[in-house]
Amino acid sequence: VPENRFDVELANRLAHLESYNKHLYRPNSYLHKWWARRCGSTFRLILKSLAEKVEQRDYYVAGGLEGKIVLDPMLGGGTTLHEAIRMGANVIGYDVDPIPVLQARATLSEMPLEKLESAFDILIGGLDQVLAPLYVTTCRHCMTRQPVRYLLYGLKQSCTCGEVIVVDSLVLRKERSGRVIRLCEKCHNVVSDQETCGCPDDAATVRLSEKAVKHCPSCAEPFQSDNAQPFYQRYQPLVTVTNCDQHGLLHQAVSAADLELLAEANALRSALEFAGPTSVEPGAKSDDLIRKAINDYQDLFSSRQLLYLKTAIDLLQGFEPQVQAYLALLVSTSLEFNVMLCGYKGVSARRAGAVRHAFSHHAYSFPYTAVENNPVFDGSASGTLRKLFKDRIRRGRRWSREPKERSFDAAGPRFVPIEGEVDAGVEVSDPASLLTGQHQFLIKQGSAAKTDLPAGTVDYVVTDPPYYDSVQYGNLSAFFRVWLRQMISDEGAGGIRWDYHLSESAVMAGPEKADDHYKQTMGAIFGECRRVLKPVHGRLIFSFHHWKAAGWSAISIALKRAGFELLQCHVVHSENPVSVHIANLNALTDDAILVLAGKGADVASRWRRPQSIRTSESALFCQDCAEALGWILASSLSEAEITGWWQRQLGVHAGRGNNKLPETRK
Repeated sequence: VPENRFDVELANRLAHLESYNKHLYRPNSYLHKWWARRCGSTFRLILKSLAEKVEQRDYYVAGGLEGKIVLDPMLGGGTTLHEAIRMGANVIGYDVDPIPVLQARATLSEMPLEKLESAFDILIGGLDQVLAPLYVTTCRHCMTRQPVRYLLYGLKQSCTCGEVIVVDSLVLRKERSGRVIRLCEKCHNVVSDQETCGCPDDAATVRLSEKAVKHCPSCAEPFQSDNAQPFYQRYQPLVTVTNCDQHGLLHQAVSAADLELLAEANALRSALEFAGPTSVEPGAKSDDLIRKAINDYQDLFSSRQLLYLKTAIDLLQGFEPQVQAYLALLVSTSLEFNVMLCGYKGVSARRAGAVRHAFSHHAYSFPYTAVENNPVFDGSASGTLRKLFKDRIRRGRRWSREPKERSFDAAGPRFVPIEGEVDAGVEVSDPASLLTGQHQFLIKQGSAAKTDLPAGTVDYVVTDPPYYDSVQYGNLSAFFRVWLRQMISDEGAGGIRWDYHLSESAVMAGPEKADDHYKQTMGAIFGECRRVLKPVHGRLIFSFHHWKAAGWSAISIALKRAGFELLQCHVVHSENPVSVHIANLNALTDDAILVLAGKGADVASRWRRPQSIRTSESALFCQDCAEALGWILASSLSEAEITGWWQRQLGVHAGRGNNKLPETRK
């Protein structure tokens, strides 16, 4: 049976490598930011297990799904569609959010790299002309003019005693030689541990402090920010970082000339006008902005960053629709590295790239040491437009023509091409077109709770759904949508609906008592999946994990309403344990891969009522929860009894967390 062919050992081996740098393994599907992507190798193995020909079940052999139709009703980052189309399937993707739809259409299409390179040269040339003169500084050693790599800011706060500038750390960099570069807390100059600053005790007009100090040592009052100021003005420029041709990487205290350029950009800011609304709407994550009196997304950007954004919007209007959409997604995703929410991670000698991107925690985070990146920096620097083009478009387009997979042999892990596969296809607009041919894709914006797909025509539904309340995709993606809708013309958007109500999304937001929304939405989507699946051999396969009883209860009830039963489950590594959004949280690092069929598919249930759920380790926890799900779906338990059973096993967790393991129960 297909569900027993899944190679768990290989899946874990590959996932332990891929989870550290997922974008390096699947560059073609990482054009734009999306959250909580699962390992592409895991989904390739899921789909390989469904191949009818024995020889095509081999992970490193091309094809295996020719003549099949694969549906992802919640396409997100697009992993399922990319993996399935490579193997010859015709694929269908639905999502309520426009970003997954735009990204899938772009990355699955046969877009010539040469065409994109020519268009990018025009775009970056126009941006250079406007921005490069504003991102220059002077090397303090040779007095030559050099491009700014990034500018470091400290958060302005105050207490009864007066103002204070707070940074993550006074240490700016630890070099391999052992030399330490730091800020002088008295005069704000940049010095090394091998130098004596020599400044007088009263050199600084504003104190400098590290974030660990929450209260003033003199008056004992807590430090507080002035939220009456626009967010970008709550930061004080401190350090300019450049790469001098003669003297290498340099950290320098901001000069009067640096401040003059910032003032020039501030003057230009007042004349910038945007075509659409940029106000922050309430939501599970955007409320974090509103609580800090950030009511307009424009306030999150420095004046130079906002000028970059406006210039890019204007320049993009000159490109043909398909190219425009592709480059707009690139500019949009670059905003994650070019906003005043970016933190500093350049202290370590091995981390020359110093930008911690804005959504590294799957939420809005507010740094003490903020980094203003130079989006047009001409070098291999984190988050610059040139580097993103190289990584997201050039590498992605080349990889799409010759996909490669990590292989293990006597020489160690290496990448090998999968000859005969291509990560691209032809877009169609009619479901009937998918009944013949291969490598075709149909992408639709909207809820998969109701589709126009004929009943019984889909072979497999393979997806990675929202994990209850774990990531607020739709609310976070509003940060990008407000700008994308201005970058892309109506023709380039191809009928995209930019505004949609978050109630259309399956993610549970708000108090747990409101989780009926998740059950109803997921139940409707699963019900539609059952309708369109082929009645005997059709399968629903998806990954899931959650630390809350409410999460497992909701997914159990949704599946039971839709009439599915569990055939098989596998547990696979999914998360790098040092990822910043789960580090030190005792978080789940595994997914349960759930293989289901509609009741009446002539498959006998083998699940028994579990005695307990083991909570000592991530994989055991996911395995036990998955098997419990199998028993529940085969049982006659009512929805109230299902909820009660999960609560007795896992407890009622009212606190917030990120898929954190519950404490072991006696």
